[in-house]
Amino acid sequence: MSDTAEHPCLECGACCCSYRVDFSVYELDDAGGTVPAALAVPINGAKVRMRGTDRIPLRCVALVGTVGQRAHCGIYAQRPQPCRELEPGSYGCEKARLRHGLPPLAQPEPWQRRAA
Repeated sequence: MSDTAEHPCLECGACCCSYRVDFSVYELDDAGGTVPAALAVPINGAKVRMRGTDRIPLRCVALVGTVGQRAHCGIYAQRPQPCRELEPGSYGCEKARLRHGLPPLAQPEPWQRRAA
């Protein structure tokens, strides 16, 4: 994959159908955050969960497309912290990909490498 190749998160979507996504109510747009409040369900006074990750089978309401086939997060720039923390090629990423029959990401790509 070259520097100009698409980010795997714009093609995969496996994590969006593998994990429950709980986060602080303060990340909701109606509380000053970025996540659209209509996409979350309350858990308690401090936590909410992305719709679709609150049931089995899991499928986040923000997922656009089919897992492994040009699937991506429809609110990628506004996604909650747990989604921001899950990095391509990480253990959680690879576990989700495996769960959906997708091959592991081969090796770190230029967009994955961090400056020393």
